Amino acid sequence: MEWKEDVIRALAPNASAVENGRKLSRKGSFFNHCQSEQGDCFWADCAGSGKNPYQVSIDLTDPQSPVCRCSCPSRQFPCKHALGLMFELEAGKEFPVGELPQSLADKRAKQAAKAAKKAAGADPAAPAKPKKVNAAARTKKLKKQLEGLDMAERMVNDLLTGGLGTLAGVSAKSYEKLAKDLGSFYLNGPQLSFSRIALAVSAIQKEPDKAEQCYEQALRELIALHSTIQKGRVFLSEKLEQGQFSQEDNVLFEALGGVWKLEELGAAGACKEAASVVQLSFDVSYDPARREYIDRGFWADLDSGEVYQTLNYRPVKALKYVKEEDSNFSVLTVPQLYRYPGELNRRARWESAMPHDLTPGHLAQLREKAQPGVAAAVKAVKNQIKNTLSPKYAGVLIPYARIGAVDGEAVLEDPAGQRIVLMDQPEAGEDHRCVHRLALLPDGGMLEDGVVFGVMFYDAVQRTLCLHPYSLITGTQIVRLQY
Repeated sequence: MEWKEDVIRALAPNASAVENGRKLSRKGSFFNHCQSEQGDCFWADCAGSGKNPYQVSIDLTDPQSPVCRCSCPSRQFPCKHALGLMFELEAGKEFPVGELPQSLADKRAKQAAKAAKKAAGADPAAPAKPKKVNAAARTKKLKKQLEGLDMAERMVNDLLTGGLGTLAGVSAKSYEKLAKDLGSFYLNGPQLSFSRIALAVSAIQKEPDKAEQCYEQALRELIALHSTIQKGRVFLSEKLEQGQFSQEDNVLFEALGGVWKLEELGAAGACKEAASVVQLSFDVSYDPARREYIDRGFWADLDSGEVYQTLNYRPVKALKYVKEEDSNFSVLTVPQLYRYPGELNRRARWESAMPHDLTPGHLAQLREKAQPGVAAAVKAVKNQIKNTLSPKYAGVLIPYARIGAVDGEAVLEDPAGQRIVLMDQPEAGEDHRCVHRLALLPDGGMLEDGVVFGVMFYDAVQRTLCLHPYSLITGTQIVRLQY
């Protein structure tokens, strides 16, 4: 395994752990470096705050899933000491071959036995054995969800009948209470929608000058919520009538608040073997309704050209314990890539991946996967935003002949001469602004004959689809305009 900083960052729980690990390596905290005869296990001692050093090791029995061990009491995984040992490997420190400590040998043997037992009990040719379904419990849950949808519909109808102007006169606590009540009906999706409406109500009351923007936000949420309720009722009623309780390839499952497990996605046929993906962009945002930070990455599948997104949710209350994602600049070979239901930019997840250097060949392959031009991209995005349950934006790859200014606006022109306005998506916030950075590029040639990755969205002021550029793909590199 080749140790590079982006590999270490990908394994780390957060950026601060990376820096703390780097500091341990730089100040020479490690000693007694050793490696196994096969070169698949590395270990060393690390000076800590006490008189006894920590025993740190990295086991590469499976190079795609390194196992880090440390005798420190940290609840982070990998801890800063394990990350520091990775930086020792990156720096090319000498690891003489030594006899594997008995404690490590015992742990490796236990791990190997567990893996062998799992492999022996599974027949690769046989379909996965379905888990036993508690029909009575599932029936009870479906009935409870339908009851909750009735309650949510009454409030939505009141708002739609009375008009959004009534929002400013209603306490946000009414919506907060309703959102809390929906949690008892297993309807986390509608619960989140009412939380967003409550935030819009609060904003209208606190900042009347922003009322129009808040009304628009609340209206979008209400339309999506109304659609979720109507379609969700049909979806749940059919399941109840047919006695069919398994998950299926349907966005309504998540819209109602369902959570997919990887094995369920695999059973639904949503797993791709041996995928090669490259990250196009990365950003972090805060969702006040969820009270979570969201690490979002857009990735291109080098074989199919499909653009996925990865979403890592980090609740504020658990920031120390949830791994923080980061930008990735390698090509990843993913043994099993799981894809969620959806249209453009389906969410993707994987458990392990092997990084490789991004080469000009990969970039050429990526550029070939772009949409034919602006018109094709616009058509694809329009088809998605017509669906009330789908996001009102989509990440797309578009070729450009040139990018420049027309009447004071940044404009992309594709090889056929068709144009689209480049604009920062207002909802993305100030820290996601990218258009102004186009003027800061060191080489003006980057604005000619390339491919742009960006998020296409409908702008109510322009009354047309615009493109928020996130990165440029040239023949030699991916130029990030943000992270």
